[in-house]
Amino acid sequence: MNKKDLGLFILIVVVGAIVALINPRFLLPINIANTANLVGMFGISALGEAFVIITAGIELSVGSMIALIGVLFVDFIANRGVPWPIAIALIVIAIVMWVVLHRSVFGRYLYAIGKNEEAAKYSGIRTGRVVTSAYVICGVLTALSAIYFAMYTRSISPASHGQFYELYAIAAAVLGGFSLRGGEGSLIGVILGTVLLQELQNLVNLLGIPSSLNFAVMGGVILIGVLVDQQWGVFRARRRMMEATRRNVAGAPAE
Repeated sequence: MNKKDLGLFILIVVVGAIVALINPRFLLPINIANTANLVGMFGISALGEAFVIITAGIELSVGSMIALIGVLFVDFIANRGVPWPIAIALIVIAIVMWVVLHRSVFGRYLYAIGKNEEAAKYSGIRTGRVVTSAYVICGVLTALSAIYFAMYTRSISPASHGQFYELYAIAAAVLGGFSLRGGEGSLIGVILGTVLLQELQNLVNLLGIPSSLNFAVMGGVILIGVLVDQQWGVFRARRRMMEATRRNVAGAPAE
């Protein structure tokens, strides 16, 4: 866990404590269980979105994919008698994706493309295939998330199911430290970002705030994340410039 992830974890604890003080129902077992389920389901789609964002891309079809696959899944199960496989645990998926991103050559390729796609291409990386693979991974994880959503809600409304779910995925990735410019982020941060996002959603619900403002919360989180990312990029560029200047001054011959 890096410093950014640690700071996010501390923020989760602080926000959780504040929500619990405002409304003790937050600590009820049924509320915690529901929140954990939502973290798992939104977390899977956020992990998929993160693989795309790290290449400096973005996938806006997540919500539509969840709606489409959810409708098909329910239809196959309820009307066509298709058996569904035993669900695997939402933490096993996170561990596998963490290994793929942080401990594999493919993961290093993704970071390299996000940092500088042209440089990655000239270094021998088949950038087109890697980026396509990132979108495929996003699609697979989104499909898995859609199945869990269908099993959790037990009913699908084609007109509204999955609406704006891509905002949840993008916001969780941004909160977790993934830069929309690409080349940065950790999957631990995505999970923590999803937890924080659901805490904020829980706060909105417990305070009786209209659910229509949930999207305002998502948009605000993304906006704040982008602004912080831009300012952090400017700060790092200035620091690198100052360090380069100091090295040049230190290495200059004395007159």
